[in-house]
Amino acid sequence: MIQHYKDLTAYQKSYQAALDVYRVAKQFPREEIYGLMSQIKRAATSIPLNIAEGYGKRQSASEFKRFLMMAIGSSDEVRVLLDFSKDLGYVAPDVYETLYAAYEEIGKMLNGLHSNWR
Repeated sequence: MIQHYKDLTAYQKSYQAALDVYRVAKQFPREEIYGLMSQIKRAATSIPLNIAEGYGKRQSASEFKRFLMMAIGSSDEVRVLLDFSKDLGYVAPDVYETLYAAYEEIGKMLNGLHSNWR
């Protein structure tokens, strides 16, 4: 039974993935501190933040779904930023594959949650 946003698997996975992105971003070159590093961290944290904020407004299904759509957009954004990070050599291929797969799964979860919410 879901009684809190922390009970949502999409929240749990997106929170963990955001922590992983933060750890990986620490390895980016210093010149990316205000560029790619900042952008990927913001996009990654935006997902669990939008889930939590939207869940707080869940009495209105349309309002919660609006926040889920923002989280879906951020999940897509993280994947594009991961592509850039890999192609620029900031992320090792195996790390890229793991993170990219996590965000694909998160995107699917968010889409399912959006489709099935009351």
